[in-house]
Amino acid sequence: MVRKPPSTDIDERDIRVSHPKKVAVGVPAVLHALQISEAQMGAARTVRTLSRINQKDGFDCPGCAWPEEDKRHIAEFCENGAKAVAEEATVRRVDAAFFAQHSVAELGGHDDWWLGQQGRLTRPMILDEGATHYREASWDEALATVADALRALDDPDEATFYTSGRTSNEAAFLYQLLVRGLGTNNLPDCSNMCHESSGTALVETLGIGKGTVSIEDVHQAELIIVAGQNPGTNHPRMLSALEKAKANGATIVAVNPLPEAGLIRFENPQTPRGVILGGTRIADDFVQIRLGGDQALFQAIGKHLLERERADGSVFDHDFITRHTSGLDDYLAQLDRVEWSELEAATGQSEADLRRVGERVRTSNATIVCWAMGLTQHPHSVPTLRDVVNVLLLQGNLGKTGAGVCPVRGHSNVQGDRTMGIYEKPQEGFLESLDREFDFLAPREHGYDVVEAIRAMRDGRTRVFMAMGGNFVSATPDTEVVEAAVRNVDLTVQVSTKLNRSHTVTGRRAVILPTLGRTDRDVRKGVDQRVTVEDSMSAVHASRGRLAPPSEDMMSEPAIIARLCALVFGDRPDSVAVPRADWKALESDYTLIRSHISRVVPGFEDFENRVAKGRTFVLPNGPRDDLTFATPDGLAHFTRNALEYPVIPEGRLLLQTLRSHDQYNTTIYGKDDRYRGVFGGRRVVFVNARDLEELGFADEEVVDLVSEWRAPDGRVEERWATEFRIVAYDTPRGNAAAYYPETNVLVPLDSTAAESNTPTSKSVIIRLQKRR
Repeated sequence: MVRKPPSTDIDERDIRVSHPKKVAVGVPAVLHALQISEAQMGAARTVRTLSRINQKDGFDCPGCAWPEEDKRHIAEFCENGAKAVAEEATVRRVDAAFFAQHSVAELGGHDDWWLGQQGRLTRPMILDEGATHYREASWDEALATVADALRALDDPDEATFYTSGRTSNEAAFLYQLLVRGLGTNNLPDCSNMCHESSGTALVETLGIGKGTVSIEDVHQAELIIVAGQNPGTNHPRMLSALEKAKANGATIVAVNPLPEAGLIRFENPQTPRGVILGGTRIADDFVQIRLGGDQALFQAIGKHLLERERADGSVFDHDFITRHTSGLDDYLAQLDRVEWSELEAATGQSEADLRRVGERVRTSNATIVCWAMGLTQHPHSVPTLRDVVNVLLLQGNLGKTGAGVCPVRGHSNVQGDRTMGIYEKPQEGFLESLDREFDFLAPREHGYDVVEAIRAMRDGRTRVFMAMGGNFVSATPDTEVVEAAVRNVDLTVQVSTKLNRSHTVTGRRAVILPTLGRTDRDVRKGVDQRVTVEDSMSAVHASRGRLAPPSEDMMSEPAIIARLCALVFGDRPDSVAVPRADWKALESDYTLIRSHISRVVPGFEDFENRVAKGRTFVLPNGPRDDLTFATPDGLAHFTRNALEYPVIPEGRLLLQTLRSHDQYNTTIYGKDDRYRGVFGGRRVVFVNARDLEELGFADEEVVDLVSEWRAPDGRVEERWATEFRIVAYDTPRGNAAAYYPETNVLVPLDSTAAESNTPTSKSVIIRLQKRR
């Protein structure tokens, strides 16, 4: 039975804490997914919708970017994927009457869970300057409001365009064309906050900012290191691939500050072993590393390999190194310089334990390293990932079955967005192709990433902010600074499926453009349309929704952007400054968008035929395909990286922000994190019991969290997050963890990773403060 949306926010006084789980998924996951799905969709709609997830003639799950095998299971989804789909396919509706009933100020007083639970947006809405409530608008009025604001800019750099990772390839391609047609590269996206460090390190060392493995490589690997990642919550279908790898003889090493249930044991609900026989033990080795100690771990592995190579000369792949790499001597000099005692201090592991992991690497003929945000959101994330590459290069773990780098993306098409040109620092070759295809001159000057965009809004340099999906206000760091910055803008525009906090924190004027989701049927001029996405492993496939849209005249993201392009560029057909295309035709026929993509983006030749009838094709990948590297010298690069790791002041802790299990990024599905044993609330902080004793606090005590950050001018800045319940937990000494977005307020805007400019959400110095 479909339940009405909640009438109140989460009551944090209802928090209950029990022992964390040591097994993931299983029958409880199935029941929980069905419970949420039925509450949002009803029984019949649940069956009809879940049966189409990730099928060749169905829609791509919006929950994560983990790839599918060619042969699909009848239930090709996980618990959190089902919850993501239920959120989108809900029958709850947010209409004009809802906005008439609730002022913007009232909506802003609700939490992210309550806002998301209200249902799908159905009508374009406008917030006039000085108004207290959104009002309903026609599509013509809403789109004209946006177009007029863009055309009235004195400088195109006064506009900034954000993109979430759920946008389709077709929408992303048109979006970047709109932005570059205006004359700016201000295209920040969610990658700036998550995997930008990965792309920065991989482009420098391998010449491509993507992973180099396939799903079959994962199945065939001899050793898989899963570092800074929680697959059981963030991409549970990865557990099935790890289970298959284990069945083929793989060894799996989990590297993480917290023991995660999914990496302890996996009960696959689609197999008798998972339901009846107790499932599969996933990790053979758990390295409980200190926050920020991953670079030291990989330098320790490299040092162990070097010492064994010098002892018997049988460790390094000398042929691979000679033919395909440069920079080895500088890297080895760093390994010689670093001391085992320092590696122990950085990781919290003994030399013997570090050597044990190094020995697993030495004896493996095919090694994959997988990672996620635990490695990418530190000040030294880029050097850390360069050291990951260093270790793999020593044994030639590229371009062969079962080996390579595997950054695991969260958003379902975040990698595709970047491929389509959503990037503030575009490559010249892409811009030249864009110029030829659309007969204009795209801007070359680099634009704003997320952090730079926030600064520009804060400083009054941005007049229009537009977001294609996502929840910018809740997703970004330094919440109070971000909210003040957004309110400093003339016009904010949100293209959205659901209500979120970014609709309540607005510019002086605001527009909401409701859009179709992945599950919705998209019919343009009587013809069913499909879109495409790219997964974490560079495979591209089609997605087609089947459900009736939330309202009759709902527009898709590609259609919205095509219509905007027509309004902004349409009456200037002879200008060399704007792209030229048949915008009306593109709005109605996405095959024409894919035709343009096929002539602009390498690897998409014959695009339409290659995704016909549900087929998947894989984009070219030089390191994987033929050991070619798009670096200046055509070689993979060893790099020399000075060892860095956090030094935590006395009486302080190092905090990482993370998801609960009932959460996808800033979307809160429910109140529980059953794998960590937290029920009914979210404002908790996980701390080692011995740290609590030494700091003078007790389990279950309610405290404030205060972050302390030393600014470049030497000032120590404090940021507060109030009323968090302490949970004594198995985490390394000196480390703590808490959920975002509640703790994003503690992350300083100017604390970012070197080179990638990613906010350091896993390296926040805090103190626990007694409640006033």
